[in-house]
Amino acid sequence: MSEWWTYSLSDFLLFSPRIYYRLFELYNAAIWPLQILALALGAAIFGLLLSGVIWRGRAIAAMLAACWLWVGWAYLLQRYDTINWAASYFAAGFAAEAMLMSWIGIIRDRLGFRSGADAAGAAGRCIFLFALVVFPLIGPLAGRPWTQVEVFGVAPDPTAIATLGVLAAAHRPHWPLLVIPLVWSTISGATLWTMQSPDAMVVPMAAALALVVAGWKALAWARQASREGT
Repeated sequence: MSEWWTYSLSDFLLFSPRIYYRLFELYNAAIWPLQILALALGAAIFGLLLSGVIWRGRAIAAMLAACWLWVGWAYLLQRYDTINWAASYFAAGFAAEAMLMSWIGIIRDRLGFRSGADAAGAAGRCIFLFALVVFPLIGPLAGRPWTQVEVFGVAPDPTAIATLGVLAAAHRPHWPLLVIPLVWSTISGATLWTMQSPDAMVVPMAAALALVVAGWKALAWARQASREGT
């Protein structure tokens, strides 16, 4: 029996790149034209991020929670589970993120956003816009057909990145909400890296940027609390 340290990530991969991306193609065909609705939902979220309405936090949280629930059920549990035994656990994580988003953002109304010039907020909105507009183009640019495109709200990677963008744009860091999107970004990046996908580092890099922005914001809050305490 081989020793455990002789194994590599590729030894644990349960599917080929062709099967992985073919799954997106079949999924997109099955849910069409839901992708258009998802993009419209993303545009609405971005519009709310730019607006100053007092209820935008609850509205954004409700839409993101619906997206996480849909992806967890429709893609991870119904499709991805056919090629990856761990997909049901991933789906549970997506459902947990939806519940956390509902609790913090809707019920407690803690997902606030600062109006006016805010560097962290601008960075978060850029991350969200990247997930909404640029991310679907990455697959075709990498040589994959348009039928395998990954769209915010119906595919896990752009949904996780967009959520991280929203959380980076929030008035204060929400670490409980950040954990699951960050973990998923790591898992996805490792999967794509193992498949030697040319865009393997896109999701981890976007997640790392959102984490830096959240950490910067946390330090700013700590400095502010220190000044107020003295």
